[in-house]
Amino acid sequence: MVPVRLIGVETEEEPAVEDLKKPPFGFPETSVTSLKAFQARDLTYVFKSFDGAPAVYYRVIDCLENCSVIVIKTCNEMEGPYIDFMKTQFQKQVLLCGPLVPDPPSGVLNEKWANWLAQHPPKSVVFCSFGSETFLQDDQLKQLAMGLQLTGLPFFLLLNFPGGVEAQAELDRVPPKGFMEAVEGRGVVHKGWVQQQLILAHQNVGCYVCHSGFSSIIEAIMNDCQLVLLPLKGDQFLNAKLVAGDLKAGVEVTRRDEDGYFSMEDINKAVPVETVMVDVDKEPGISVRENHMKWKQFLLN
Repeated sequence: MVPVRLIGVETEEEPAVEDLKKPPFGFPETSVTSLKAFQARDLTYVFKSFDGAPAVYYRVIDCLENCSVIVIKTCNEMEGPYIDFMKTQFQKQVLLCGPLVPDPPSGVLNEKWANWLAQHPPKSVVFCSFGSETFLQDDQLKQLAMGLQLTGLPFFLLLNFPGGVEAQAELDRVPPKGFMEAVEGRGVVHKGWVQQQLILAHQNVGCYVCHSGFSSIIEAIMNDCQLVLLPLKGDQFLNAKLVAGDLKAGVEVTRRDEDGYFSMEDINKAVPVETVMVDVDKEPGISVRENHMKWKQFLLN
């Protein structure tokens, strides 16, 4: 989402979590009506000073206030109210160069994954990935894995771990006891890099559970993958509200206000089972899917 002034810049005191839960004065009436406590607490990071240097928030605001023109990778159709709000805040020209739409993926999918995906019906596989810089805690990884199992759908769970951690050891340790045996043939848990765009483009992948990074969101919309949003930090929280609320093109996982906890049942409820099964075209009344296809056509234009 476009950057906005969150509070006044007349003080460099770190704002309270309760203040960050509320939109700034004059903010447009959109789906972004408030933040949960855990989201606002994460946002305080941009107000922290390190080694006496100005915090990220103040550096960004300084740039926006002192530049001649603001150029943003977005468009009025997707973020019009927020762009108008920026114009009133900074009183200068805002140019839009459109969201960055990736070229169609090239190359051939790894034979191992192509063969595994081919075993399952069209649009039935749930692909789950959180990028290379976002990590879940052990208890939440367990809930995520069991939630995917609970859907009854085939799934591909891609995990990455922080630097300095032995990834294979973590991969062996984190899943619940007996989990891998229970999902054998139906579920994959993998570490490291995969050809994400080629996987999302595969005809048998119908749902993408992700961290709401905007590049990942655009890739999913371009590839007919129903979006389940599980934002974990920073702008991901606002991206999820934009897509699930304003664009109505995805579903956000329900979380606990104080600490962001989610259960396996929350994952199961968020995955749109009825929209990713083989007979998806027999469900014309599902607004999320219709909106998804509308935005896909818009981005292709």
